[in-house]
Amino acid sequence: MEDELRIVPANRASPADLDAIFGSRGNGSRCRCQRYRLERGETFAGTPVEERATRLRDQTSAGEPDASATTGLVAYLGQLPVGWAAVAPRSEHQGLVREFTVPWKDRDEHSADASVWAITCLFVRAGHRRSGISRELAAAAVAFARERGARAVEAYPITTTAVIEEELHVGTLPTFEAAGLTEVSHPTKRRKVLRADFA
Repeated sequence: MEDELRIVPANRASPADLDAIFGSRGNGSRCRCQRYRLERGETFAGTPVEERATRLRDQTSAGEPDASATTGLVAYLGQLPVGWAAVAPRSEHQGLVREFTVPWKDRDEHSADASVWAITCLFVRAGHRRSGISRELAAAAVAFARERGARAVEAYPITTTAVIEEELHVGTLPTFEAAGLTEVSHPTKRRKVLRADFA
């Protein structure tokens, strides 16, 4: 019998499950989904991997099933943790708030608007990629944002798959289109802003 995919809020996953998804090698293991969460003046070089991992555990409230908030979703295939989606209010992502191009170019948006959520990362564990898990995570992230009171949710996918692997963490156009998001802007040659409005 084939294992069933289930997706849960990340606070219902253990810290060990988060670690297993990101692994100990490759870009995911180094980033720990902190690219858009470093504070002004912070750099990857100046923020050790262990600190990034600790921040992700704190942001997600991993291992705290009764926590009132979390910053992502975890996918399981049977009991095996296989995927991650970062989804939280857009204003919590300092890297997005400070960015001048994606997602802000040619848009009249207020960066402090916490009612707009952002899906900033889709990551699937090695050995389980290209099996539809990212699409399931994207759809679940849209539903999660809506359930948590977002008035809209955005994603910032790359427009081509002819890129190095680490650039794919933002997701692809077909993945988010399948989740019901539609294009609202095309700020750079290789990035688009897709969005779903709920109200």
